[in-house]
Amino acid sequence: MSNIISISDLHLSFGGRKILDGINLQVSRGESLVIIGESGSGKSVLTKIIIGLMSPDLGTIKINIPGNNKVLNFGVLFQNSALFDSITVWENISFNFKKRLNVSEKEAKKLAIDKLNMVRLSRDTADMFPLELSGGMKKRVALARAIAHSPQMIILDEPTSGLDPIVTDLISDIIIKLSNELNPTIITITHDIHSAFRIANKIAVLYHGKILFCGTVEEIKKTNNNYIKCLIKHAV
Repeated sequence: MSNIISISDLHLSFGGRKILDGINLQVSRGESLVIIGESGSGKSVLTKIIIGLMSPDLGTIKINIPGNNKVLNFGVLFQNSALFDSITVWENISFNFKKRLNVSEKEAKKLAIDKLNMVRLSRDTADMFPLELSGGMKKRVALARAIAHSPQMIILDEPTSGLDPIVTDLISDIIIKLSNELNPTIITITHDIHSAFRIANKIAVLYHGKILFCGTVEEIKKTNNNYIKCLIKHAV
């Protein structure tokens, strides 16, 4: 399997505090990588560098995606869902691609409804506004927006945070289904170890700005590292 992301010796500091301290990471095409670690360990910062929202102080990151329009090859679910309250659900989902792909409103709405079906929401949801949605529905709408343009890479920042166990399992099921059917590369940040173990092909542990561990679910379960064992045991 070829690498879609190659990160070498990545460093970043804020106000004299080291956030990333020599990150080395390879992500294979079609892989579902989950990044875990305590708050402030650099997880979100790392994904922001991957999608180009931030630049490192030092190091290299190579994204191996063919084509000229790299923007449309990324889909992002932000931690707080980041939906626009003033427009409908379908308009939120189609916001990024409607003008870029020059599609009509009718086509955009149809595509949005198709994506809503993929995240197990009804077509009636399309005309609702974000303020009318529950927390779990907002997460699923944000996920529908992330996959709306069939990106090769999807970044999911805490897709199950603040949700009850039933909805958490539902979203995990959807992520697994998307991974199997669309075969994108998925990078997920989560504190939910149960969900991480379900959706991951590989898990990376960030600790003090470094990759402490990177391996399969079975490998991390067998680790002798006390920090990782504690992280797994006490993670919420």
